[in-house]
Amino acid sequence: MAKQNHGASMFYMLVLFFTWGFLTELDGALIPYLKGLFQLGDFEAQLVQFAFFIAFFCVSLPSSWLLNKIGYHRGIVVGLLVMALGSWLFYPAAAIISYPLFLGAIFVLASGVTLLQVAANPYVARLGDPEKASNRLNLAQGFNSVAKMIAPLAGSYFILRGLAGLSPAEQAESVQIPYLVLGALLLLLAIIFSFLALPEVVETQEASANEEHQSVWKQPHLVRGAVAIFLYVGAEVTIASFLVIYLSENIFPNLSEFQSYIAGLTEQEDQMARFREIGARYLPFYWGGLMVGRLSGSYILKFVSSQKLLTNASLVCIILMLVFNISDGYLAMWLLIGTGLFLSIMWSNIFTLAIADLGPLTSKGSGILVASIVGGAIIPLVQGLISDSFIGRHNSFLITIVCFAYIAWYGWKGYKH
Repeated sequence: MAKQNHGASMFYMLVLFFTWGFLTELDGALIPYLKGLFQLGDFEAQLVQFAFFIAFFCVSLPSSWLLNKIGYHRGIVVGLLVMALGSWLFYPAAAIISYPLFLGAIFVLASGVTLLQVAANPYVARLGDPEKASNRLNLAQGFNSVAKMIAPLAGSYFILRGLAGLSPAEQAESVQIPYLVLGALLLLLAIIFSFLALPEVVETQEASANEEHQSVWKQPHLVRGAVAIFLYVGAEVTIASFLVIYLSENIFPNLSEFQSYIAGLTEQEDQMARFREIGARYLPFYWGGLMVGRLSGSYILKFVSSQKLLTNASLVCIILMLVFNISDGYLAMWLLIGTGLFLSIMWSNIFTLAIADLGPLTSKGSGILVASIVGGAIIPLVQGLISDSFIGRHNSFLITIVCFAYIAWYGWKGYKH
């Protein structure tokens, strides 16, 4: 790719990272919304994340194959069109008031996101000096986090606001217009991208006769990195998924400062609906931490190696979650939110360490790593089971410590070839 095209191409990629970040984090509002609409337990509510992130497992490797056939540029356009279709499917799901149809719409939307992920992450990593690949991914993930910080506020205003006292049919209607508009915007974005002069990235490394027959699964640093991605995404998503529910049902009802928000509401479900609306306003602080960490991470990586930064950030997250487990009230709330700052740099550093020196196997390696995002489907479900058990919601967050412990080990030793 010509060097002069790097700046423009990077800008287009930042737009994509922002777009799928926004659509992904609207789940933060959808989970409490659907939990209230269908009277779901924690495990059932986490099927939203399961439907979203299982798409990465099902679609990532076919996406890698598709990109090899049609190229990154056309693949991005197809991904945006699939996302538009998924958004429009929310309309019939809300009209019928069907939880399975909602989950189906989420799966289709996530399939489009998966295709974009498989294309955009290695594209950004290879869009210039290989030594600065982590810096570029941190910058792109920073824009992704900006979107994730805005999305809960949009979800709180357009989806969760004013649900108290409404019938199920009226509550269901609140998602129809927002997702119709999102689908139209995604269609417009697909049309714009189809006309952009977006150059293709090609492998600069010729495959030897031996490499052509080499299995990507025989790359130990990649396989261990895939496990790290699985656990990282699982930890990030499960904290975000449970944050609004935890605040609205475990924190706010026990703090006198929040009683004024439910004044005049006698029904408990109406009170929970109001608390969920308020809780969604705190989720941007979590994603804001990820944004600050990722943007500052690009600078910190000038002085600290990727593996050292990854290990130290993981150790801090372990400490935060241990202290959270023995805390309550505001302290517990801010400790949970604060993990976002240190989670922030994990994706980009794990990804670049895992695909290092793969050469012609890079696209396959990227597909495996994106498939590992399925951790965002599995870990929240496991936490939901723990939360619904006698262990309880507060203690269920201990599952994230297991995730951070492995990631710390990967940054210490596991990344080595």
